[in-house]
Amino acid sequence: MAASTWQRSSYCAQGEACIHVAAHHNTINVIESGDPTGATLHTTPAAWAALIRTVKDTAHHD
Repeated sequence: MAASTWQRSSYCAQGEACIHVAAHHNTINVIESGDPTGATLHTTPAAWAALIRTVKDTAHHD
């Protein structure tokens, strides 16, 4: 099985806990950098896209 390529959130400041996201076999995996050996959230690309759309839409309403 090929290793996932993790991408750090672009909203992460240096030294702070961030989320890291990787796509692997039609699954989106999410971890928190403050505890990289902790739980991994697994979701579908459609659910991830819906979450990102909602976050972006909400950010524009502040």
